Amino acid sequence: MIDDLIIGEHHIERGERKRISLDVAKLYDFTEMTIPIEVIRGKEDGPCLFVSGAVHGDELNGVEIIRRLLCKKALNTLKGTLIAVPIVNVFGFNAKSRYLPDRRDLNRNFPGSETGSLAAQLAHIFMTEIIEKCTHGIDLHCAATNRVNLPQIRACLDDQETRKMANAFNVPVLLHSTLRDGSLREATRERKIPTLLFEGGESLRFNEKVIKSGLKGVLSVMRQIGMLKPLKKKHSYHDVFVARSSHWIRAPHSGILSMKKKLGERVKKGQTIGIISDPFGQQKVDITARRTGIIIGATTFPLLNSGDAVFHVATFEDAHTVEEHVDIFEETLETEDKNRFLD
Repeated sequence: MIDDLIIGEHHIERGERKRISLDVAKLYDFTEMTIPIEVIRGKEDGPCLFVSGAVHGDELNGVEIIRRLLCKKALNTLKGTLIAVPIVNVFGFNAKSRYLPDRRDLNRNFPGSETGSLAAQLAHIFMTEIIEKCTHGIDLHCAATNRVNLPQIRACLDDQETRKMANAFNVPVLLHSTLRDGSLREATRERKIPTLLFEGGESLRFNEKVIKSGLKGVLSVMRQIGMLKPLKKKHSYHDVFVARSSHWIRAPHSGILSMKKKLGERVKKGQTIGIISDPFGQQKVDITARRTGIIIGATTFPLLNSGDAVFHVATFEDAHTVEEHVDIFEETLETEDKNRFLD
């Protein structure tokens, strides 16, 4: 661990906890736009982990996960450095929008450019001031507008360190996900920084199950990489299952959707999982599963045009077992004491 960590013009010493604001741009009236950051540095050496939320400005679960994370007493004995960035896309967050004012997606503009578009400049600042000073990362996301995601980890699982982190996060579904041009994960991969992308819930909404699972996952990863002390009383981890492929099932016809399957359920090849009908319920068109798998994402908007994405299905060797463990995972989140495993 470096002795003197500098973010912007702010120096953070060993054993120090500091909230800082990182200047990124100005509004039309010259009001400063800043990224809020909290840095916690332990007195002992250890990894440097970034945890980021709201790279897409309308994805709120990650903001709440980080808020709760920063309240945990376990951080008092932290080894290494935690850089918590609850709101990366401050423009989109304030506008309740996924995008930046120039309608660009920040997560398609990494590593950015000092002289490029607003999105490129913001990406460049985040990369140089935060990411390049870290050894590990967790990026928190939700589904896009009018969609909802099952809690899941997306990562390049071919990398051994990344896979260890993914297993430690302890959600039932791990999706071996290829990198997208301009994504934060691609930029961190090029810099050899193992990074997880956590998906769960929907935009502009808090989902308590997703927030709980995300918070537990972040703390579990911090223990796995040696930043926090192991739990005195070990709890049994859920089995995790790796999906090597996934696909979207799209609407074969325009109309009004009636869903026959819900998030986390198993679907069988050829099974009817939704029905599209006219407003009178007379003309009906079935939506059928192309392959056996688990629904990890779905639309929340019942009015469909032909070709709209309806169900996101991940495929596994044993989808029935995955479904059972998803059920157990959700039941655990509902019934366990909120603070039992988190401090």
